[in-house]
Amino acid sequence: MAVENKHLNEEKLAVRRADGESRTLAASLPRLVLEARRIAANVIHGLHGRRRAGAGESFWQYRRFVSGEPAQRVDWRRSGRDDHLYVREQEWEAAHTVWIWPDRSLSMAFASRGARDSKLERGLIVAFALAELLVAGGERVGVPGLMNPTASRAVLDKMAEAMLHDDKTRASLPPSFVPSSLAEIVVLSDFWSPLQEIKTMLAGLASSGAHGTLIQVVDPAEETFPYSGRVEFVEPEGGGIITAGRAESWTTDYVTRVALHRDQIRAETNRLDWLFSTHTTSRSAAELLLFLHAGMMASKSGGRPTVKAGRSA
Repeated sequence: MAVENKHLNEEKLAVRRADGESRTLAASLPRLVLEARRIAANVIHGLHGRRRAGAGESFWQYRRFVSGEPAQRVDWRRSGRDDHLYVREQEWEAAHTVWIWPDRSLSMAFASRGARDSKLERGLIVAFALAELLVAGGERVGVPGLMNPTASRAVLDKMAEAMLHDDKTRASLPPSFVPSSLAEIVVLSDFWSPLQEIKTMLAGLASSGAHGTLIQVVDPAEETFPYSGRVEFVEPEGGGIITAGRAESWTTDYVTRVALHRDQIRAETNRLDWLFSTHTTSRSAAELLLFLHAGMMASKSGGRPTVKAGRSA
């Protein structure tokens, strides 16, 4: 969402800079990478990584065969003792692959006066910092459709490089792909996409049994709708302009519709045993990073984070 108010010049500039800010992402990336490294360094102390990947020779576990996997992965001896097909996993596979998707579409470039960063900047900072934290803990990190999973300590540089050379249309939601059942998926977006698109994305990503977390990154103005008077609401991704003569009269309906949209997303994530939370850019990026890390630890142990989802990060 982006908003233009003729009586609030700063808001007007915030909206108008959305397209230009996206085009000049290359100039911002070095600063965002440095900020991500600073945040990751502040929270990494005292956090213990999961079991590091081994040489791949030690048995880890059996798991159910997932439709679409290569047939040669089936352990036929184990499968012969049951009515199901099983795959034998080695120790190196226990280091989860974590797929991180930071929404870089045009709507993410919006920032109002109360924000510390634009939604785009905050999403990238947290994505970079989470990647740094995970690789330090022995995990592999990938970006769907952009970067293959890697455990390289230079993961931030690899992510930034991949984004710099990405000339595709920046979609709000990750591309369709089938993660492994051990994978973790983190999607950072404003999730103003139609509900059906979000449900389709979730169904595809969860089909293999992978676990994930959706974080709705929003600007304070999108949270509270602090507008009055004549306002033009500008959709930066081709949705046009809607003019309100008395914007303050829209507040109640707006807040109700946002709450409903979130409830519908949360109902779907709950059904799939995924996590959903919101994060406002006026809050700390480190707070969101800690929430995501706690969620992954809870997922690995079979539980859930104690922080209340939906208003937690």
